[in-house]
Amino acid sequence: MPDVDIVNVSTVVKDQDLDAMIAALQKQVSGPFAAAWGVDATLRFVPRGKKPSAHSWWIAVLDDSDVADALGYHDVTKAGLPVGKVFAKTDLQAGSSLSVTLSHELCEMLGDPDINLIAFVETGAHAGMYAYETADPVEADNLGQQIDGVLLSDFVYPSYFESFRKTGPFDWCGHVQKPLQILPGGYQSIYVPGKGWTQVTAQGHALKYAMLPKLGSRRERRRRAKELWISSTAETA
Repeated sequence: MPDVDIVNVSTVVKDQDLDAMIAALQKQVSGPFAAAWGVDATLRFVPRGKKPSAHSWWIAVLDDSDVADALGYHDVTKAGLPVGKVFAKTDLQAGSSLSVTLSHELCEMLGDPDINLIAFVETGAHAGMYAYETADPVEADNLGQQIDGVLLSDFVYPSYFESFRKTGPFDWCGHVQKPLQILPGGYQSIYVPGKGWTQVTAQGHALKYAMLPKLGSRRERRRRAKELWISSTAETA
């Protein structure tokens, strides 16, 4: 069971506000997420000016993707362990909930820490490889659920990626009605042989953010060869 250090390096998030989210996130991870995916974690808050452990996975709460590399939180920790990134100022500008985004990143990191898992789906003449991103298809804030008054992201279950399933449940909050369904406000990263990675959204609903992935995000790293990933230069305890 990994330790995950949630590190505040944002100028727009107060330590006490971020710390208050950790208890709810821990209940989500150790409760419904662990029950569905068989993965648990111990979460630890790291306030501004303090150092995350060299032996932990990290989630860095940054202002935006422009400073992600400047602050040294690259693609993996110095020990080669997973790093997640949440862009708090970008969230505020978009009117999104930081607690939902943090929950989203945490669930996806635990579900696929190496950003390399896919589900191959073939239907007739069409075939694609669906990225194992546990929160993207149900990303919208209005699809989430509260724990102790903190709004957290919905996430899909393993059954979501099993196309033979006729009945659910397929997600934590009970919104998804069939495998591989993308809900309004969500999206799915699909690799199509001969065409590469593409973003597919619910019919009639555009992506919340630009199609170009943010620097250092999971979507951007999934498209980049692993030998091009950069170890963090952030100092550690």
